[in-house]
Amino acid sequence: GGGGREPAPGPACSLLPECQPPGGVGDSHATREELRQRARRRGSRKVGIHALEVYTPRHACSATELEKAHGTPGKYSVGLLMREFCGPDWDEDPVSFALTAVARLMWRNGLRHADIGMIQVGTESLLDRSKSIKSNLMALFEEHGVTDIQGTDQYNACYGGTAALLNSVAWVESSAWDGRYALVVCGDIAVYAPGPARPTGGGGAVAMLVGPDAPLVMAGPRATHAFEVYDFYKPRGNTEYATVDGKLSQDAYLASVDTCWSRLKAKLGAPAAAEQLGLNGSPADLRAFDYVCMHSPYNKLVQKGFARLLYGDFADDATAPRFAGDAQRWAGVPPAKTVGDREAEKCFVGLAKPDFEAKCAPSDTASRQVGNCYTAALYMNLLSLVSAKASSLIGARLLLFSYGSGAVATAFTLIGREPSGGSALALPPASPFTLERIATTAQLAERLTARTCSDLPTLTRALELREERYGQAGYEPSGDVGALAPGTYYLAAVDELHRRTYSRK
Repeated sequence: GGGGREPAPGPACSLLPECQPPGGVGDSHATREELRQRARRRGSRKVGIHALEVYTPRHACSATELEKAHGTPGKYSVGLLMREFCGPDWDEDPVSFALTAVARLMWRNGLRHADIGMIQVGTESLLDRSKSIKSNLMALFEEHGVTDIQGTDQYNACYGGTAALLNSVAWVESSAWDGRYALVVCGDIAVYAPGPARPTGGGGAVAMLVGPDAPLVMAGPRATHAFEVYDFYKPRGNTEYATVDGKLSQDAYLASVDTCWSRLKAKLGAPAAAEQLGLNGSPADLRAFDYVCMHSPYNKLVQKGFARLLYGDFADDATAPRFAGDAQRWAGVPPAKTVGDREAEKCFVGLAKPDFEAKCAPSDTASRQVGNCYTAALYMNLLSLVSAKASSLIGARLLLFSYGSGAVATAFTLIGREPSGGSALALPPASPFTLERIATTAQLAERLTARTCSDLPTLTRALELREERYGQAGYEPSGDVGALAPGTYYLAAVDELHRRTYSRK
């Protein structure tokens, strides 16, 4: 996971230190009902994301080393726009990822276990076809007598994290909300069989705190495209490896960008929706958004997807001066007719390059150094953007695009803002939840830089051990726990009945 040292657990908790303010909870906190009333009086709860935390696997290997080993200079660093790839050891799994991300988020943000009223998990890395990862996470809460926590796992390829986020936002916006936060946890291990797909793998987890009066508020309409396709799927229970049709999956992703973007712009044409985003008569096109975060199977596909946004604007108004020149070859050609058109792709990737560098590239720090992490990919990109821009995002409109094979995709908007603090549950002396606090607490760039890169044989052997042990029972992993940051959870044992136990460094 990288990063600074975590303190030892406090005496009140064997897993996490309890952060109780001086004088007791009643002296420093409004009741939940008072919080709900405050939100109602404001007329809008301004629900969104208060905090983000990340976990990345212990092994990282440079793209250039992989190119040297494969005799393919530039294939990954230029062809996929990758710097490094991550891979888990055999004592890391989706549950240990999630436990670590949640524990860090709770501790670093001064949260009590009783502050959490919902946990939604998005993952496609199932360890059990019945027991949810959310139920594993309850180990962090139940020994404090906190079991009144709604939610469970969401499952649809890389889209599960977005489904978890939307469910959590809906709960806080609903009449059933009881004044507590929701936790959204998304995480996966993306591993592929040896061959050309393996360098597109990776892994990691993101935990998000959702509530009212947020610094990243979900606003305006959403647009979804859901359809049936076998582009990437996992029909076999005896392996982590997916069955993938690479060309079909790329085309489905790009076509989903086209459809979601077109539908979102149509919805933003309604005066009420435009007012929510503060468009004030401005065109509902790419120029209306300050930044863009996209699901990132690999970074080159993000670049292509961003170009599809510009093509959608071109399809709406091909006569605009910004589209003069070579783009006119495709005037009147609907987006669906150009998916897979190499010449159109080259033209619009080039045309979009200045906007891509300004609006999208600031969100690619983690994805270029971690690789694909399925449900967590979009939200690692969001954390990258907040880490890079922090308080300068106040007032900014962020366009997010989420895609999960099979397939479901959604485009939606976040707006950066300065919270009032009136409904935050942050414990004194902790600072209010702000964009700056997200950036300084996560320390994303510092933690990625602090990682020790593994050589290719070490990463390869770790992946081989995972393959050998997948689905097996009765073993204790022997990964190098010394390489883990303090506070990291890891798989300690799998017993003969496939029951998994975890330890914390």
